[in-house]
Amino acid sequence: MAKAPQKTIIAFVGMPGAGKSEATTYLQKKGIPFVRFGQITDEGVKELGLPLTPDNERMFREKLRKELGMAAYAKKAKPKIEELLKHHSVIAIDGLYSWEEYTLLKNDFPGLFLIHVYAEPEKRYARLSHRPIRPVPLDKVRQRDITELEMLNKGGPIAIADYMLENNTDKIEDLYEKVDLLLARLGI
Repeated sequence: MAKAPQKTIIAFVGMPGAGKSEATTYLQKKGIPFVRFGQITDEGVKELGLPLTPDNERMFREKLRKELGMAAYAKKAKPKIEELLKHHSVIAIDGLYSWEEYTLLKNDFPGLFLIHVYAEPEKRYARLSHRPIRPVPLDKVRQRDITELEMLNKGGPIAIADYMLENNTDKIEDLYEKVDLLLARLGI
């Protein structure tokens, strides 16, 4: 009997503006599908009949975590992850935040790897304030970092990441090259 191929999940973690979504989008271009936890928020806000604004998104995230606990997004995303793994040996996750999300998924999917995308705060803050979708004013980005660390248990997955990609340059190709090197290290 042939051995089933190892199922691999590449989950990008890091602070806002580090480049997690860019890395995930690059994998998608290479044929690796992904689950974006933020889509759960987008769909939930729309179901409530509200516009997608930072305040409505925060309200929905807090409501969902109050109802389902700090692993809420992993619980909600798990069926989509399982479905993708039926058809793909490698998938990615954009948006894994909390320690509880990580432990739930790691228990269910031993092929989960955490990849910390790191960029210096000044670089991240500039990216966040200039991005075309959901820009964050410069005077609010530091508080957002603090809120995510204190309220989302975000530090654990970053601290225990299996690999780190440094992303301080302005050339997106540099990040892509580092992702390619990581894929080679993982044998993908």
